[in-house]
Amino acid sequence: MRRRDLLGAVGAALAAPAGAAFAQGTAPKRRIGALFSQSEGDAEGVARLTAFRQGLRSLGWREPDNLAIDARWSGGNLERMQALAANLVAREPEVILASATTALSVLRQATSKVPIVFAQVSDPVGAGFIQSLAHPGGNITGLTQHEFTIGAKWLELLKQAAPRIARIGVLHQPSNPASEGYLRVMAPAARSLQLQLLPLPIAERGDIVRTVTNYAQAGGGGMVVLPGSAGSTNRTLIIALCDFHRLPAIYAFRYHVHGGGLMSYGIDNLELYRRSAWYVDRILNGARPGELPVEHANKFQFVINLRTAAALGLNIPLAMLTSADEVIE
Repeated sequence: MRRRDLLGAVGAALAAPAGAAFAQGTAPKRRIGALFSQSEGDAEGVARLTAFRQGLRSLGWREPDNLAIDARWSGGNLERMQALAANLVAREPEVILASATTALSVLRQATSKVPIVFAQVSDPVGAGFIQSLAHPGGNITGLTQHEFTIGAKWLELLKQAAPRIARIGVLHQPSNPASEGYLRVMAPAARSLQLQLLPLPIAERGDIVRTVTNYAQAGGGGMVVLPGSAGSTNRTLIIALCDFHRLPAIYAFRYHVHGGGLMSYGIDNLELYRRSAWYVDRILNGARPGELPVEHANKFQFVINLRTAAALGLNIPLAMLTSADEVIE
């Protein structure tokens, strides 16, 4: 090889993104795991995994060239998620992506050694997952979604859209460590808006029909659906029940509104999955998860479904429509 060609090859190698060398077959394929609360094939779950893969590709990691992703799907079942977490850990991946709070909780119970990167966790310090945002410590790091104070914003928006409501049911999972934090912040906010706040705990799909139906029978109510695997996995059922019982409801994520829900206000959750690839890349290149500071989400979206509003007999104020990032007509 001529000297000029040699220098060019060396320069190209140095400029290549992390992991690119593995694509040339010079080292074995790297193995990572991913644990999701959705069922396999669920559109939102697929979107999350796709965003994660996009982030990895931008850093030079591509399946099947230099990377293998072992993705597992729990379908919102806690016992199944625990079994999947144990199975993933037993396969000894180099790092595991925890899709949200419940997934992180079971993975933390399953291992204190395998590095874990989380996305969409509200309060990792308060839940005891990490020591601090700046210095997580241990084997866990990742990205937070929103602070609990967003719960007050959900109540304000729902009251603006449906001013006649007097009661707010909060659909939540007691098994999700974040639920208590949201409810704690929402209680005083509800009092200031002269709203009666009623926690509506659910544990499985059968609870949802019974709980929402019983709540709706008293009339005059609206609903907040807290983030969690139950709200994501059973979103079609929840949206249908709110429509049937004419319950104005607000959700944390855009995909609920695209599925027929009334409103959502929250982070761009898919961006967190793209960004989580950076943490995986750093760990695959030798970084310790406990030394990688946790990041906050900084992109929020307000989405309104006017078709659903019309079906509920709501006249959404112009000020809300003009402030929305997206209006579905």
